[in-house]
Amino acid sequence: MAAEEDGFDLLITADQELSYQQNLAGRRIAILVLSTINWGVIRERTTDITAAIESIPSGGYLIVDIGHARS
Repeated sequence: MAAEEDGFDLLITADQELSYQQNLAGRRIAILVLSTINWGVIRERTTDITAAIESIPSGGYLIVDIGHARS
């Protein structure tokens, strides 16, 4: 992943297929996957997202289920 070469420590994405699309072995960058891209849901769950960011180790991969868009 090019991002770690640019000095980043963490990638936050909602791409739940990333682990199937990319070879994640041997990376140093941590990857945090959110269960939605809905801004309203993300804004309501910033405490949970912050806790996940603080707990993920270097090179870790964590999926955070913060819910989904409301219909």
